[in-house]
Amino acid sequence: MNRPLPFDPIARAAALWEDRIGPSGTMAAVTGVMRVQQIIQSAVDGALKPHGLTFARYEALVLLTFARSDSLPMRVMGERLQLHPTSVTNIVDRLERDGLVKRVPHPTDRRTTLVEITDEGCKRRETATEAVTTIDFGLSGLTERQTEQLTDLLTKVRRAAGDFTE
Repeated sequence: MNRPLPFDPIARAAALWEDRIGPSGTMAAVTGVMRVQQIIQSAVDGALKPHGLTFARYEALVLLTFARSDSLPMRVMGERLQLHPTSVTNIVDRLERDGLVKRVPHPTDRRTTLVEITDEGCKRRETATEAVTTIDFGLSGLTERQTEQLTDLLTKVRRAAGDFTE
């Protein structure tokens, strides 16, 4: 966006919605979440691009770093990242092409392929993490407490949508 508007377009849309359609609370909240998602995505993409990563590939590297052995079966990666197997395959293909991960056979299950982060992948994840944390993942304007509250609220929506059961 070139310059800020002199008014809040979502608040204006909510007022018009209220006048012409009905209660606007949910519409305004969802529109706000969608706009914030665009803002965050743009900031995170900008921080990761110099490192040759997208957010999906960055998430995969972080996930592998969290694994006890720096490796996981592709199926588990898909479950944890909440992605379709085809998407996981595409992410791993790109990371492997860039030398950031490698596919290795599972030691006890011939049907399973593990994805293992390489030393270069660890280094890239480290520098990319510095880049996204420097910009607070694009989520600016909130206090630490407000960020915690936002996380709690979004967790309620995700739970209600069936993302997890705990």
